[in-house]
Amino acid sequence: MSKTQIDYRELLEGLGQKAKAAARELAEASTDAKNQALIKSAEAVRRGQNHILSENAKDMAAAEEKGLSGAMLDRLALDEGRVEAMAKGLEDIATLDDPVGTILSEIERPNGLVIQRKRVPLGVIGIIYESRPNVTADAGALCLKAGNAAILRGGSESFYSSAAILECLHEGLKQAGLPEDAVQRIRTRDRAAVGAMLRLSDYIDVIVPRGGKSLVSRITEESKIPLFKHLEGICHSYVDKDADPEMAKNIVLNAKMRRTGVCGSTETLLIDQSIADNMLPAIIDGLIDLGCEVRGDSQTCAIDSRVQKASDEDWDTEYLDSIISVCTVVDVKDAIEHIIAHSSNHTDAIITENPETAEVFLNAIDSAIVMVNASTQYADGGEFGMGAEIGISTGKLHARGPVGVEQLTSSKYLVRGTGQCRP
Repeated sequence: MSKTQIDYRELLEGLGQKAKAAARELAEASTDAKNQALIKSAEAVRRGQNHILSENAKDMAAAEEKGLSGAMLDRLALDEGRVEAMAKGLEDIATLDDPVGTILSEIERPNGLVIQRKRVPLGVIGIIYESRPNVTADAGALCLKAGNAAILRGGSESFYSSAAILECLHEGLKQAGLPEDAVQRIRTRDRAAVGAMLRLSDYIDVIVPRGGKSLVSRITEESKIPLFKHLEGICHSYVDKDADPEMAKNIVLNAKMRRTGVCGSTETLLIDQSIADNMLPAIIDGLIDLGCEVRGDSQTCAIDSRVQKASDEDWDTEYLDSIISVCTVVDVKDAIEHIIAHSSNHTDAIITENPETAEVFLNAIDSAIVMVNASTQYADGGEFGMGAEIGISTGKLHARGPVGVEQLTSSKYLVRGTGQCRP
């Protein structure tokens, strides 16, 4: 083991010990104290807006120099509206019901034992994420509300922005009388620190990776700690033969172009071949007018000469950019087969006026989020009433879909007896 690795292990163990101690304190913290920390953090974000934006400007300048794509720059960029949205998100999380201590079930056995299942914090959560600095606020706040300590490892691109936001969270924790170590950040850009973090199983209870396919793949391979996997968002929108043309156009344009760099952005448009000649021209016009490059199969290319021929790789690509692939299908069953073959099981949607077809789609698609007549851009914990999310889990164990405060808890059984001995 190199000296660098040893140093990082020592550094991470120090963070882990502090987080473990903070988690014990948070598990006993009152709802009022946690809410007060969130509200005071929101106030600190608003007061610190100029500092946050100036630090973000440093990150943006470095990112532009590195040649990051327009979509990635959009994920990184903060402005007054986005800073206010962060503050509002903290306040929204404060209004959520506190999941900790909830009695999920209670039974009394014939032998008189009373058995309860109680919701409890997970403990210490490690979050590894790229680019988006608002994740610092969302992740820290959600962990806090659920009684967990957090160790954050943000992307190198958002290094300064994340530090400024964390200062606001620490101010809120301090004012509420809670330990600042409840939310800590690994203060290095060196990727070797991630490897050290993934071996910290004595201190971290679960890792949440939030980023591109290569990051998640690396973490999956190396982690000694359980994961909430947030894999890539190869999301589909399927326009059924019974779709309303105007609704279909509006949803597709929003699903692709509202924000191309988010994981809920539609990457592949599927459309019933029987209506493609009539419906696709308006949709393609709208996409191209908004600056989107369209890649399609043979029928799509024949409809509009501006469409580029799609390759096999396109159907398995998360662009996170102003690019969409378009494929014509025979019917809903054909659309389902395409999605099963190419989806990352994140979010997939159908646009149809036929309720029976909608039910077939809802039941057959095994993704974390399945939608009818709505933009895939709604794949967001805030839009689901969770205040915010720590990511979209595409796995099937423990948490699936948007990971909010409830998903950041576990449970334990409380058994009360009156002297029973098992025969």
